[in-house]
Amino acid sequence: MNAEQLEALCAQGEEELAPCFARIARISEINTRKVLTAFKNARISATHFAASDGYGYNDRGRELIDEVYAEVFGTEAAIVRHSIANGTHALTIGLFGLLRPGDTLLSVTGELYDTLKGVTEKKDGEGSLPDFGINYKQIDFAIKNGREEFDYPAIEKALEDGTVKVVYVQRSRGYAGRRTLTAAEINELADFVHARSSAFVMVDNCYGEFVEEIEPYRADLLVGSLIKNPGGGMADAGGYMAGSAKAVELVSYRLTVPGIGGEVGATLGQNKNIFRGLFFAPHVVAEAIKTAQLAAYVFSRLGYRVSPEAGEMRQDIIQIIELESADALCAFCRGIQANSPIDSFLTPEPWDMPGYDDQVIMAAGAFVGGSSIELSADGPLRPPFRVFLQGGLTYESGKCGIIGAAEEVIKATNK
Repeated sequence: MNAEQLEALCAQGEEELAPCFARIARISEINTRKVLTAFKNARISATHFAASDGYGYNDRGRELIDEVYAEVFGTEAAIVRHSIANGTHALTIGLFGLLRPGDTLLSVTGELYDTLKGVTEKKDGEGSLPDFGINYKQIDFAIKNGREEFDYPAIEKALEDGTVKVVYVQRSRGYAGRRTLTAAEINELADFVHARSSAFVMVDNCYGEFVEEIEPYRADLLVGSLIKNPGGGMADAGGYMAGSAKAVELVSYRLTVPGIGGEVGATLGQNKNIFRGLFFAPHVVAEAIKTAQLAAYVFSRLGYRVSPEAGEMRQDIIQIIELESADALCAFCRGIQANSPIDSFLTPEPWDMPGYDDQVIMAAGAFVGGSSIELSADGPLRPPFRVFLQGGLTYESGKCGIIGAAEEVIKATNK
């Protein structure tokens, strides 16, 4: 298949996906109204963009960012900081903030994302949870009618152990092949746990923000990265934690120190980007979802297994494509990199990425290093050689990336 045929395939896909794209636009409008209302209620003005340094006391802009995030996510409180390095850092702050020696962390979505295993499972003297006497248990999904569901009987039995302090949910799929959870499912789980236990329900909300009309607001703590969905491609760094006032207070003490918590933190001129990124986020997320939908359409027509399917409702921005070989996986990433605005001339290669058991290849020609709301693709070099495509600040640039990736895969596989 040549470039002209790929263009025609994309045009066909856009026509068939028109109802899906209209649905995405409606969700974007609903979430944009939500964000705009929060900005209006907080009376945001240009004065709140001012930078603070040192301790950052009385930084009204920072305080209002927290208030706006809490309203947007439907929670009692939030804490948002540019100084949080990445999503795993934010999650670790949350875990150490809520857990104490002798407590148990219970994952109810199976195996944790690769980079969290060093935090939750390794007793090696480097400061992981087990080093502080905190236990880890997990419950895998139950399969009902071929679909992954929370294993409620197993969860109920596990909650009989009074040491379970945090019930952990990973909303997105990570490097697993399972489906992403809906906000409604997570809210239902939170109600189930709260009716039987005093444990906190903590959600890794990465990649899921603004994909649906609601968030998992009934959880005690939602955690995410600003260089994913909620940063809207504008935030240079950071993370957020939003939830109940009690949970947010506890994690704020881990973020800084007990007794001070969220009262400090110099913003160093980042407030404007954080505000602006949140304002853009619903639209940018919609562009990323449209990009994922088109990718699913194109690569399914090229004969590859995709998840979710084209036209299917989404709960996160991630598109999985099973490319069947290491060569095809690397070719796909080369195509994405070559059609990126930054570092398009570089060739991605697999490497031993810290925190991962397998070599990982990653294409990320982004304005912000590691940003996965910008078009990027990555995957571990292990069968079935799944590539995880996400992001796209604009649908048009995402489409260019998809065509480029398809061209490279076709060349590498002689399809």
